[in-house]
Amino acid sequence: MPLMLASPAIPAGGEITSQYTCDGADISPPLTWSGVPDGTKSLVLVVEDPDAPSGVFRHWAVFDIPAGVRGLDAGYSANRPASGFHEARNDFGKTGYAGPCPPKGPGTHHYHFRLLAISRPTLDLKPTATAVDVLKTAEPYAIQRTELVGTYHR
Repeated sequence: MPLMLASPAIPAGGEITSQYTCDGADISPPLTWSGVPDGTKSLVLVVEDPDAPSGVFRHWAVFDIPAGVRGLDAGYSANRPASGFHEARNDFGKTGYAGPCPPKGPGTHHYHFRLLAISRPTLDLKPTATAVDVLKTAEPYAIQRTELVGTYHR
């Protein structure tokens, strides 16, 4: 069974519910995954918008997710006690989730929720790590990847 990522708030290829954007509560959507491959020591989740005017914009990066975890609740935050996960700084310069917030006007943006199963239990990154740092560090250890793409426009 391949690694799969899903969310009731993001129909595959469909529009992301506004509650999970800057026009709503701006909380992270609920996510579930399955098919975690053998040899996985941890998981990494990164949310990117390749349609941003300045190039790829990273909205969220969560790493050091234990291999046995099968999802994140809506409104997830690494500040929760005993989560054991870490979040990197997004391209807004803040740690944590920042939902879709494209410029108003024509054009639909595509948000790629990327999940990587990696062969390391931790990425050993500093608290100042960025989403780019997370991806660069995780990629060489990726066993399998999957993504869920949702859209949003304003």
